[in-house]
Amino acid sequence: MIRAALPADVPEIHSMIRELAEYERELDSARATREQLHDALFGADPAVFGLIAQDDTTGAPVGFALWFRNFSTWTGTHGVYLEDLFVRPQARGGGHGKALLAALAAICVERGYERFEWAVLDWNEPSIGFYRAIGALPQDEWTVQRLTGKALGILAEQAEVSAGVNSEATLSN
Repeated sequence: MIRAALPADVPEIHSMIRELAEYERELDSARATREQLHDALFGADPAVFGLIAQDDTTGAPVGFALWFRNFSTWTGTHGVYLEDLFVRPQARGGGHGKALLAALAAICVERGYERFEWAVLDWNEPSIGFYRAIGALPQDEWTVQRLTGKALGILAEQAEVSAGVNSEATLSN
């Protein structure tokens, strides 16, 4: 069964994020706290949304999907970007991953969103095969770019902001 994440799910989602980070060989990079996760999902201005996959027998959470809206200037429509998808190893093969993706696809169709996108590590062959099986197409012509840490700070220092414009105004407009 798939349902919307609730505030009470935050500890379990946080735990599964850590499990995902360990699987992706990036446990040291997973620094988000439960408090940050709670604020992102359930604060005054949610930045991300969550779905929970539950075991059909026990009701225990066995997986999750965290996603946010994006926007395509080409189609003029919003879309869904899947930040994380994870199903615990003991629950894999039970249809939970596909059910989470199907629920997100339904959100897209219901809301008129034309794209549903995510990234997958190039070495994660089981996931790549799974995504191909549901009809996902690789976007090999695109490469993800990222600024973090010192490089992010250096570029930010070069910003020339017009009078009267601040980060809050920019983010809210």
